[in-house]
Amino acid sequence: KIVMMTGDSERTAKAIAKKVGVDEYYAEVLPEDKANFVEKEKAEGRKVIMIGDGINDSPALSAADVGIAISEGAEIAREIADITVAADDLAEILVLRMLSNRLMKRIHRNYRFIVTFNAGLILLGVGGILQPTTSALLHNTSTLYIGLKSRYKNKTEYRRQNRWNLLKKTPAAFLQNQSSAKEKMIQFSQ
Repeated sequence: KIVMMTGDSERTAKAIAKKVGVDEYYAEVLPEDKANFVEKEKAEGRKVIMIGDGINDSPALSAADVGIAISEGAEIAREIADITVAADDLAEILVLRMLSNRLMKRIHRNYRFIVTFNAGLILLGVGGILQPTTSALLHNTSTLYIGLKSRYKNKTEYRRQNRWNLLKKTPAAFLQNQSSAKEKMIQFSQ
């Protein structure tokens, strides 16, 4: 669920909540109330992502599973947060999620390869087919290969696809309609 908590008046909070389509909103909230809300949600077994930009958001940013600060916000919020989003556009969080998913897929793929390859080396070593020095050399070479392959792949991806185009086009694709964006944010928060 997406919850907006603000120190602003009820009238302002209600208008903004209606415009952006959040599930719940709370107005005239104190910093400690935000932190208490985060702690309560975590106690109920939910993963909590807190997005904030002010000094008053710092306790909740610290208490959340993931704290995200806006770069134009208060310095203390940026220091406490786990992540600082460079733009003043919350759609960047969707880009961050997409990039992190791609990175985790790469990590898992590399891990599966190296475990499979090394298991094969162990079996060949135990079977007496490979000498220990050859097995050690192949193990180290495969580890180096995976590291260089990931680094090289990163560079070629950036050459083929302008990074800024990725950052500009991806939110538009996610935000073609509000319901799609809300569904993506809900999936992101689960």
